[in-house]
Formats: sequence, structure tokens, C-alpha cells
Amino acid sequence: MPMMFIRACASLLLASMAGLHAADKSIILIAGEVKPVDKTGHHDYTGGVTLLRDVLQQTPGVTTTVVTDGWPTDATLLTTADSVVLYTDGGGKQAYLTMPERIAVMDALAVRGAGIVQIHQAVDNSEEHVERAKAWIGGVYTPKVSGRGHWDSQNNEFPTHPITQGVTPWMINDGWLTAMVFVPDKKGITPLVWSSKEHSGKATGGDAAIVAWTYDRPQGGRSFSFTGLDAHGAWKIAGMRQLVVNGILWTAGCPIPNTGAPCAIDDATVDKHLTPRVDGKKLFGK
Repeated sequence: MPMMFIRACASLLLASMAGLHAADKSIILIAGEVKPVDKTGHHDYTGGVTLLRDVLQQTPGVTTTVVTDGWPTDATLLTTADSVVLYTDGGGKQAYLTMPERIAVMDALAVRGAGIVQIHQAVDNSEEHVERAKAWIGGVYTPKVSGRGHWDSQNNEFPTHPITQGVTPWMINDGWLTAMVFVPDKKGITPLVWSSKEHSGKATGGDAAIVAWTYDRPQGGRSFSFTGLDAHGAWKIAGMRQLVVNGILWTAGCPIPNTGAPCAIDDATVDKHLTPRVDGKKLFGK
């Protein structure tokens, strides 16, 4: 093989590697408040985002920043983020909804096309914020319309989408938020996962059973939402973990491999991310 050809190939390889660095992605992982008195693992938002930090960084070029008190002390951190992940309580308890200036930052994220990810109760918005939240993620839990509950869900049917690449079937009893209110005609919405008491994880549950979806925002930018992950142990489910990791990376503009993004982690390591809690039942003798 001529030496000039070898050198040309090497130059192309180096240029490709340089391109990877030029495409580095910054992802901000924001955890809502974790109640100190509660069942260990329940709504463990801090444990979830620190786990996500570790598995997301298995993808070359991805850097992550963890925020554990609901909102960064320096909000300028969000001005250059490729994607922002919000894993928190809902119903207006979200820290990013408590001040006008924080809401303005969220609006700015959407306007500039940054990725927005909301997990579990983050999709639950008080009535005053419903329309704004729909502009961010396409569909929201709405008081008096949506539902919630715990039930077994066998999920083994997933549509073709970059986020579902490498996602394997799962069986879990999780806490789900359902019957989202979507933007008109679900324009820009792509359902990915369904769950309901009557239909388990089947798409036959219809729109009311959509528990994971993407939103291609009309002004540009991608959103991904998933209403499961009530308990920390759900991160041990490989298919569910794969879905969320793929979803976050997709919103940041990362290509997703055919086999899914790397996100291997053993059960013992998942448990190491648990936030220590005081069991309320033991504390109050109930």
C-alpha cells in the first residue's frame, strides 16, 4: 500500500477525531428536592441524576454537570447547555417555576433550541403553567384531566426511532402519570412508550396511555419526556435505562448507535447512588 495513501488515511482519521471534539456536548442534570423522611429510593432525584451523570459520560464527548437543589446557583450555566434534564416533584413544586426569572431562563432554552428533558413528576404542572410547559415539552400532566397510579407494565413494543435503538423489553411495577394534554393535533409529538392498567404496555391504550414521547418544537429544538421512574430501583431495568439515556443524548443532538448509547451499570452500583433517608413509617411507628 503506497505510503502517501496511508498518510492520507491517517490525516482523515485525525480530522475525524478533531471533529468529535468540536461536537462536544454539555448536559445539565437538575434534581429536585429529595425529602429526608421517606422510603429509601422513592423519588430519589439526586440518586437518579448522579447515576445519569456516570452513564452519560460513557459516550465520548459528553460532559455533564449535576445540580442537586432544584436550580443552579449560577443560572448562566444553562445558557450554553446542549440539553437540560429535570427530574423533580411536580404540581408547581418545580424550582424552575417558582420565580419569573427562572421561567424566563426556561423559555430562553426553548427559544435557542436547547434540548429539554423532563422525567417523572416534572411533567405535572399547575394550571397557570400548563400552556408554557406545553411549549417546552409538547404534552403535560394537567390537574382534573390527567391521571396517575402504580401498576404492572409489560413493555415489549417500541416504534422505530433513534431513542428506541437498543431498548430491550421490560416488566416493572412503576408509578406512571398518564392522560397528558398535548399540543393541538399532537403536532411534533412522537409517542414512544405506552402504559395503562387495562392495556399494560400496549399501544392499544391509545393517547391516554402515552408515558414517553418526543417533541420536535416548531421553533427548533428537541424535547423528551418520560413519566416513569418513580423509584430508584427502576434504573436497574436495562431497557428503561437505555430509553432515558438515548432520549437525553438525542435531545442534545448526539447520534445514537444502532445498538443504543452505552449505559452499562450493575445493580450494586445503582444502589450506591441511593440517597440516605429516614423511613417515615419506622420514625412514626406506622
